[in-house]
Amino acid sequence: MTSVSYPSAQAVFYQQYETVRRDEVVGVLLALFLGTFGVHHFYLRRTGLGILYCVFFWTGVPTLLGFIECFFMPGRVREFNAIQAAGIAAALGIAMPGFGPPVNVTVNMAPGTAPAPAAGFAASPAMGLAAPGAGSAAAPPAGTLVTCPRCQRGNPAGSRFCGGCGQALS
Repeated sequence: MTSVSYPSAQAVFYQQYETVRRDEVVGVLLALFLGTFGVHHFYLRRTGLGILYCVFFWTGVPTLLGFIECFFMPGRVREFNAIQAAGIAAALGIAMPGFGPPVNVTVNMAPGTAPAPAAGFAASPAMGLAAPGAGSAAAPPAGTLVTCPRCQRGNPAGSRFCGGCGQALS
């Protein structure tokens, strides 16, 4: 029996992503030089708009719109790539690589102190700036994580539900 090594799901993700991703510079150049014919819309698989531009290219309106759209193309290409990446990750049943859980950032402050509210705003318990001794004594300190009893995932202090499994946190 021969052993065949299968690539990891992340390697398959990147392989498939590289075949469908689009380049921002190409999108801008297509909108700038061939925007009259709607080629930049065909590039992003917006076939209906591409056909519309082809039908009305003789009016000059698509030329003006193509010039204006060249400034919006980097964002549209990034959005297209993000949608493609999410689709591939969902098909493989994995989380999108590079998009992990949020990182807990702790701020170095003296114990028992809270940041001062901005000018014109009063400290309120809703903002977590209540005076020491006020409010519930069961609230954990600001820089700590609350562990979910079901999935053992760390959640920010003050969270009512687990970000991983949705379990109510006490």
